[in-house]
Amino acid sequence: MYFNVIDAIYIEEYRINLKFKNGKTGIVNLAEYISTGEVFKSLQSLEDFKKFSVDYGTLTWNNGEIDIAPETLYEKATAEKIVFDKNVQKVS
Repeated sequence: MYFNVIDAIYIEEYRINLKFKNGKTGIVNLAEYISTGEVFKSLQSLEDFKKFSVDYGTLTWNNGEIDIAPETLYEKATAEKIVFDKNVQKVS
């Protein structure tokens, strides 16, 4: 998929530099996700947060038990809005 994550490098705190399949790169700050929502509670520890991997085109933690949609990561990292039109994803 066009917006899949192909590489991720930890920067600091809850920030990760992402590279996408389409060649775009950007830094995503996931502090908002980590501080809200029960599903991300285990990642509040920076040591646990740093244990991410790139699987199936997105960031995952705990062997895939926790993930964030690649489209969400793309929009947050690049500030580009993805438009879904007739099952085709485009950047606006």
